[in-house]
Amino acid sequence: MNDLEFLIPIAFFAVVYGIFQLYVRRKERLALIEKGVTAAIFNSESNVSPSLKYGIFCIGIAIGFLMGAILNETTHLEEGVAYLSMIFLFGGIGLVVYYFIARKHIRKE
Repeated sequence: MNDLEFLIPIAFFAVVYGIFQLYVRRKERLALIEKGVTAAIFNSESNVSPSLKYGIFCIGIAIGFLMGAILNETTHLEEGVAYLSMIFLFGGIGLVVYYFIARKHIRKE
């Protein structure tokens, strides 16, 4: 058996959730249009590029992989724990860094 079989139900539920989310969002927008209200509340426009967010996030994940490898070699932690903890830690740090950059950029305007 394949080690990644657990991803099948996760992917299935993610797809079902995504379809449900799109359906609900569409109904909300149609209700707003019927009331004559603009759907501008759904537009989360910021002048900070989303490419910056994904770039910083991917850099954080890459640093997490590197630090996970280092942690795996230098400590007695299991490989999975070392990698996952560092990936989530540095990925999260990357998103926090993006938040502060975006907030600083919005304040300047």
